Parts: sequence; C-alpha cells; structure tokens
Amino acid sequence: MTVLIVDDNKEVLKALAPAIKHLGYDVLTASSGQAALSILKENEVDIGLFDLGMPVMDGIELLSITNSLRPYVEVILMSATGTIQDAVASMKQGAFDFIIKPFRTDILANVLHNASEKRKLIQENIRLREMIEAREEDPQIVGSSPAFRAVLEIVRQVAPTSATVLVVGESGTGKEVVADLIHKLSPRASNPLVKVSCAALPETLLEAELFGHEKGAYTGAVVDRVGRFERADGGTLFLDEIGEISPALQVKLLRFLQSGEYERVGDPTHREADVRVIAATNADLTERIEKKQFREDLYYRLNVITLRVPPLRERKGDVELLAVHFLRKFATRNGKSIQGFSKEALQDLSSYPWPGNVRELENVIERAVILAKGDLITPEDFPPEIGEVKDRVKSIQIPLGMPLDEVKDKLVKEALDHTGGNKAEAAKLLGITRRTVYRHLSPSGPEQR
Repeated sequence: MTVLIVDDNKEVLKALAPAIKHLGYDVLTASSGQAALSILKENEVDIGLFDLGMPVMDGIELLSITNSLRPYVEVILMSATGTIQDAVASMKQGAFDFIIKPFRTDILANVLHNASEKRKLIQENIRLREMIEAREEDPQIVGSSPAFRAVLEIVRQVAPTSATVLVVGESGTGKEVVADLIHKLSPRASNPLVKVSCAALPETLLEAELFGHEKGAYTGAVVDRVGRFERADGGTLFLDEIGEISPALQVKLLRFLQSGEYERVGDPTHREADVRVIAATNADLTERIEKKQFREDLYYRLNVITLRVPPLRERKGDVELLAVHFLRKFATRNGKSIQGFSKEALQDLSSYPWPGNVRELENVIERAVILAKGDLITPEDFPPEIGEVKDRVKSIQIPLGMPLDEVKDKLVKEALDHTGGNKAEAAKLLGITRRTVYRHLSPSGPEQR
C-alpha cells in the first residue's frame, strides 16, 4: 500500500514519513496541493493523508480533485485546528476519515489500517468485475469453480452437435441459462430458440402448445395455431420440467424424437420439423420410471447427453463472482452507485448454503442493492437468515464402534462438502495438511499411502 502525505509544513512531513514507513507502507510526500496532483497523475496511490489548512489549494479542494482523478484513493484529512463542522464537511466530500493533529502513532496506525482494508476490498471487487468482463461466454455464465468449469467444457463439446441434451439439477441452478449457451454456441444459433415450461400448462393445452392445433379441434380453438415445434424449425426447442408431461404426451414426444414427425391437434396430416431438443428437469426421472410415471424409452431418447448443473453449495468459489455480477446488473438498473461488498458481507454470502441456488442469490443481491445506503453492501442489507448460518456449528454423527480410520475419512468428506470441494479450505478447517486430505480421499485408504 502506498500513502501520499500532503502538508505545507515540512517538519510534519519529516516526522510522518518515517513513522508511516515503519508501519509497513510505501510513502510519497508533497508540500502543496499542486505537487500532490502531479504525484497522483504519475503514481499509483492507495491512501492520501492530506492537511486541511494548506494555502492556495486546501485539503477539501485536493480531496475533490482526487476523487475525480483517482476515485479509489482513500483520503484521510488532518488538521491542527479542526472542528466538528470541518470533520462533517470532509466526510460529506468523500473523505475516509478526519483526524486532529497532533495524534498518537497508534491512532494513525489504526486509521491507516482501516483505510487500507477498505482499499483492499475495493481492489478485490474490481478484480472480480474484471474477471466477469474478461469471460468469453454469455455474461450470464459466471463461474470459475472446478464443478462449473466441467459443465462448461461439456457444453463446448456438445453444442456443435445435433445431440439431444438432458439438463438436470436443482431448482434455481441455471438449467435454462445452460440451454441458452448450448444454442448460442451451436450451428443453429441464427435460428429460433423456443422455450416451453411443461409444468405451466395442463395436458390438453400443452399438446396444442407444442404441436399446434386446427380450428375447431376443441372448444376454444377458434383459429389455426402454429405449435412450438413448428416455430423452432431449424433451431432449438427447450422443454423445461420435462418430468411433468403426461404419459399420453410422452408417446407423441417420443415419436417426434424418433422420426422428426408430428401432427397438429385435430389434423392427421404428418408434418416434419428440424428441431434440436434440450430438456431439463429437477426431478429424478429414473425414480419416476420405477413408479411408471415416465417412459423408459423416452428417457433414453432424451438422455443422449446428460448435463448436471451443480448446486451453488458445490461451487462456493463462484458465490462472490455471481454476487458481483448481480450487483452490477441491479445497480445499473436502479441507478445506484455501489462499489462492492464489505468484507463481512462477502463472508456471510460464502457461509450461506443457498438452498434456492443462483436464483436465490440473485434475489438477495437485488434486495441488497435496493436497501443499501452506502457505497458498499453490508450484512444489514441481507435478509436475517443469510447472517445466521455462519453462527451455526456444523455437527456430524459418528456411530459408536466406527473404526478410527473411517471416522477420519468421514470428517474429511464432511469438511469437503462444507467447503464445496476446496481441499485447502477443508484442510484448514480440520487443522491438517492438504496432503492428509488427499490421503483420506485415496481408495486404498490412509494406511496404504
């Protein structure tokens, strides 16, 4: 961290510079506001320590220009004759803090520490934003965790093909976003991507919605209707919640997947469409097959390529990236200038298990942006349950009589689940080395390693 000290009293500069260097900071000095601006233009400065009562250009004026020139510099104003009114005025102008000269070294150290922590936080938020902007994929596809990168790798492999894809995962994980990316990266990208929520319509209406109907086919069918398969010709059809369709409709969908043919409701004429099908579900289709609720032959037709979108608790490393992405989205939408998250807010976001996954995170960040009063989102801007989780002690049950090696294996597995697969964090949580974590993951067991 680099501190720029600006004071027209050279004795003050002579005393402060070595004291601040001793605290571990790099130091630059200037004896006037004009000299300080020259330094700011040519050097990276993190913290400014400006005297309030300088001639020609006082500390407030220098602060105002610094905010325009280097908006991320944290400025601390100091004065030997400061009043409460001066302090209030400086804070309104965007100063980080205001201190009265002479001050003790420990007070200065504390103020500089707090300013440097905020500066580090701003830098981290900038880094996260740059990571998002640097991505080649759709901006909605945000994530760098191993679990998510594995999904993106399969997407890149399968997108150029014509294979049917089944996207599975919990509600809110982003299955529709994955379908969007597959279509965007496919040769069909210039043709329509048509979406249908199979759970949103009753059977009779869903059939007409998919395949179309002729006028008079049923009560209310007053005109001919083009179905979604016909509209998606040459493109992609996304069938969300495929597990909810009726057995009768499953037969007709199976026929289309086998032959590319379909019939409108009320018209026996065979029609054809060149459509790639991407289906998605949060249900266990194999369980539904066992219960005779889903056709096995349809399942195998849909399940040419299966993509499992991991829940957010398995990609903890992506929470911050997603949070910053949603912050930018909603800050722009609501016309708010918010620079990022406080350290405590990021800790709360990382600790929460996100049962509603990415959709829940998006809603929480939108709420926080609307409620935020300052330039950083804090824990107070989140719903109460977000902060409660970090105070809970995670416990596991060990059956009496379980061999010690199995107990250790179980502890390692639970720690990895808790950290979203991050082995370094799991090792830190258990107070062991990362090598020990790997030993307990080995099929041969720790005693064989």
